[in-house]
Amino acid sequence: MKKKLLSVLMVAALAISMTACGSSSDSEGEKEAEEQTEEASGDSYTIGICQLVQHDALDAATEGFKDALTELCGEDGVTFDEQNAQGEHNMCATIINQFVSDDVDLILANATDPLTTAATATADIPIIGTSVTDYATALQIEDWTGATGINVSGTSDLAPIDEQEAMLKELVPDAKMVGILYCSAEPNSKYQAELFEEALEADGIEYKEYTAADSNEIQSVATSAVSEVDVIYVPTDNTMAANTEIVKNVCVPAGIPVIAGEQGICTGCGIATLSISYYDIGYKAGEMAYDILANGADITTMDIEFAPEVTKMYNKEICEELGITVPDDYVAIETE
Repeated sequence: MKKKLLSVLMVAALAISMTACGSSSDSEGEKEAEEQTEEASGDSYTIGICQLVQHDALDAATEGFKDALTELCGEDGVTFDEQNAQGEHNMCATIINQFVSDDVDLILANATDPLTTAATATADIPIIGTSVTDYATALQIEDWTGATGINVSGTSDLAPIDEQEAMLKELVPDAKMVGILYCSAEPNSKYQAELFEEALEADGIEYKEYTAADSNEIQSVATSAVSEVDVIYVPTDNTMAANTEIVKNVCVPAGIPVIAGEQGICTGCGIATLSISYYDIGYKAGEMAYDILANGADITTMDIEFAPEVTKMYNKEICEELGITVPDDYVAIETE
């Protein structure tokens, strides 16, 4: 919370009031008090960070956010209380409620569950989201204008869905049936699936949804999918992102390619993705936070921001294993 060291100011005022005594000790005391007052003149902010789960994309967003605020506020101007919910909603709620109890200056909600939890927990503390696909869906806002109208704003990780569908057609041109695989507990995944389905319908391509309620169902659902489809689309989905090895172990042996909604999923189990930089959207979220804290920007009117650019990327190893050749404008994902 903003630290206005009133006690230091009182010391300074007392020292000034005693200058008439003329003693050297008084002069020294006054000088010391003035120096302390100058040090206290800058504001220091405490930021609560709730990240849903440890994952490369979310980690990068948190890093970008912290880097931006540290650069703008200075290392002594901001303190981060960084917590990871380990993918558990109850832990997420516990973390957010503690932030509210501590009266932090701002909350970073990294992923949809922390965002909706924070929005329910407080209407006063500014909440900046990142790695959230669609804020209108997450917050159940019907008349969407680009800003939430409440104490929430942030950055989106949504890459153009129509371009992702075009990528699928480009790399798997003979696909007749597309499987759409996601976690039914994540509303933003459902939102992306619907947009992707609209794009498929416009091109006359059939599709079928395959949803898992949680990580325990992924293997059985994916196994059903590979027996019925030619290619699978996995949107940006935290549950799938944390379990790409399961998806890969089902899809690759079956010869079914996966188009991924983001780079982390593609690295784990996909052939290609339309990638954004999660570090960049995290950094932009940090800039937005600074504008609110230091400049008094009205968060209720701040439009949601998107990644400045997207890149076609591919997983060289899986593409080679499945015999898929990608065009020259794709960039290979670097792997360790």
